[in-house]
Amino acid sequence: MRKTFTTLALLLLAVMAQAQTPQQMLDKAIAALRNAGTLSASYKVRSPQGSNSGTIIMAGNKYRLLSSDIKCWYDGNTQWTWSRATDEVNITTPTPEDLQMTNPMAAAADFKTNFNMWKSKGQIPGHYAIMMQPKKKSDIAQVYLYLTNGTDLLHIAHIRMTDGSTFTLTLTGYKTKQSLPASTFTYDKSMVPAGTQVVDLR
Repeated sequence: MRKTFTTLALLLLAVMAQAQTPQQMLDKAIAALRNAGTLSASYKVRSPQGSNSGTIIMAGNKYRLLSSDIKCWYDGNTQWTWSRATDEVNITTPTPEDLQMTNPMAAAADFKTNFNMWKSKGQIPGHYAIMMQPKKKSDIAQVYLYLTNGTDLLHIAHIRMTDGSTFTLTLTGYKTKQSLPASTFTYDKSMVPAGTQVVDLR
């Protein structure tokens, strides 16, 4: 009898987990980011232009992104961006739309507000998959998010544009509750080539 009760309880928990709506799962993913404190991860982006990889550190709305082609610091107000293509550092005060392109927290908030979402039929074992489409006309046709079971953190984001091109972001090696100084999120000239020009576009 006790074994039967345990089995039924486990089945009930499994059904409850599957019954969570995509909106609830996205809320859990946002909460997981917020509760992670200062969080770091490795990332890889695959796009029509090729592949790029690097690291990202986030703390609330602050972040630092480092790769061989681009380095970006955002302290919650000011953004410094170095690009290999321009070989200069641009200082800007980014708009919410700008932040959606580089800050996972801002992107998740935008998805919640401006996208319709469904549980995706194309599931990956160990993940909860969400399919989203913009409510209004957009360059984005569809977004698929794959959240890791247990942590609710984003593992894969697959974006298909209206022109047919696709972008895939993969995040791995999460580390949470890190103790890092505030300077982590401000421009560090030692991380760019010596003599790099700094252009203030504010």
